[in-house]
Amino acid sequence: MGIAAKELRQHVIRPTLIYLDRHCASAEVLLLGIAACQSALGSALHGRRGHGLFRIDDQRHRALWDDYLARDPDLASRVRGLASQHAFLGGPDLELTVNLRYATAIAWLLVEAQVVTLPAVDDRMGQARIWRQIFNPQGRLRDFTEAWQACIGQKLPVAS
Repeated sequence: MGIAAKELRQHVIRPTLIYLDRHCASAEVLLLGIAACQSALGSALHGRRGHGLFRIDDQRHRALWDDYLARDPDLASRVRGLASQHAFLGGPDLELTVNLRYATAIAWLLVEAQVVTLPAVDDRMGQARIWRQIFNPQGRLRDFTEAWQACIGQKLPVAS
């Protein structure tokens, strides 16, 4: 069993996006759907396909730092501020598994680095296309919508 969708959105995704100055409802919902599809909202946090809630692999994690964050030192500093002080230096990829806010920031920046236009909050197929493009090119759009239904349900969790 993973994290409750409403709590993940309210206590992890939203505060992380606000911290990064990237907050909008469409980004929240997209990340919630990606987490549902990649790890069943945290039911499985480590595997061959990557680490943590969003199943980000080592190579993509490092490439984001080298190719995207290196060009924006202020943003890199903000993201680094989410990581554990000492653990990050010894095993930065482990942060993706054990640090939900750090993993959320990295997942969002993978989306942002692709310069995609976000779909509407209720556009599951648009969200599915972004998930497939960025997180799982071999995935089927149906995989995203089925994971959404299984982990989140019909109604979008409203966060207070």
